[in-house]
Amino acid sequence: MSHEPNPLFSGAPRYAGRRADVAEPEPAEEHPSRSMLFVPGSNAAWLSTVQVYGADYVMFDLEDSVAVREKDTARLLVREAIKSPIWRDTPVVVRVNGIDTPFFHDDLEAVVSAGAAIIRLPMVRDAQMIHDLDVEITLLEKKYGIPLGRTKILAAVESASGVVNAVPIATASPRMMGIALAAYDYVMDMHTTHDTAADESQLFFARAALLHAARVAKIHCYDVVYTDVNNTEGFLREVAVIKRLGFDGKSLVNPRQIEPLHNAFAPTQDEVERAQRVIAAAEEAEAEGHGVVSLDGKMIDAPIIAAARRTLRLARLSGVQR
Repeated sequence: MSHEPNPLFSGAPRYAGRRADVAEPEPAEEHPSRSMLFVPGSNAAWLSTVQVYGADYVMFDLEDSVAVREKDTARLLVREAIKSPIWRDTPVVVRVNGIDTPFFHDDLEAVVSAGAAIIRLPMVRDAQMIHDLDVEITLLEKKYGIPLGRTKILAAVESASGVVNAVPIATASPRMMGIALAAYDYVMDMHTTHDTAADESQLFFARAALLHAARVAKIHCYDVVYTDVNNTEGFLREVAVIKRLGFDGKSLVNPRQIEPLHNAFAPTQDEVERAQRVIAAAEEAEAEGHGVVSLDGKMIDAPIIAAARRTLRLARLSGVQR
C-alpha cells in the first residue's frame, strides 16, 4: 500500500475507445487545481470544517491515514460527510484503499453512492487497474441512479511500473480528471530517497513522465506532498520547481501550505498585462476577420492565446487585478 505521511492529522481528453454511454469529461480547467488537501476519513471534526481553508480540492482519505481498526468507521464518516449540505456544491475527492485490498469494494460503494465527485485510486501500476475501476464505478452509478460518467477518477502513480505506463494510465478512461505522483513508495521502488533539501533530480523523470501523460490526455497533473510543514522555504522551493515544469497543482498535508501554494502559482502583474494584450489582439483580429493575429510585430498562434486565457483565469482565482 502507499504511504502519504500526514503530520497535521497524526493521532475534452482524447481517449481510444470512448464509450458512448459515458458523459464527456468537463474541460480540465473548469475547476481550479492548485491544491488538493488530504483529510483523514477518521477525523470527524475535520470532515465538517476543513472547507474553510480554501483548498481547491479537499480529499477525504480512507487509506494510509486511517488505521486498520478504524477503516469501517472512517468509511461511514466519509459517506455521511459527502451527503452533508456543507459539501453539496463542492467537488469532493476520496482516496479509497487500493484495488488489491479487502477494503476497496466497500470503500467504493460507500463513497460513489454518497455522491463523491472524484475517486483517487492509489498504487496505480497500469491501465487495466483504471479500466477495472471504471467498470466498478459504472455498475454503482447504474445501481444508485447516478448519471453515467459523473464520477471521475484520479490515478495516483507510486511505482516504476506506474511511471513507465503513465500515458496508458492517463488515457485509460473518459472518467480520468487527473494523475498524481506520490513519492514515498516510488522512491523506495527506485532504491533512492525523496530528499527535499537536495536538487530533486531523483523525481525529475517521474515528474516529466506524468506531465507528458497528463498533457496527452488533457487532464490535471499533481505533484507529491511536502511533509515538512514547518519548512516554508523548502516548500516554496519545491513549488517553484513544479511550476516551472508545468504542474497544475500539488497534494498537501497541512492547511498552512494552501496560501503559499496559491500565491506561488498566481501570475505576476506583468504576466497578467501581457495576457490581456494577447487576448485583446486576438479579439480584434477576429472582429476584423483576420486569419493571423499579431502583437508587437510577432505572430500569436492558438497555443499562446490559450496560455493567455489560463493566465487570466489563474489571476481571477488569485485576486490579481490589472
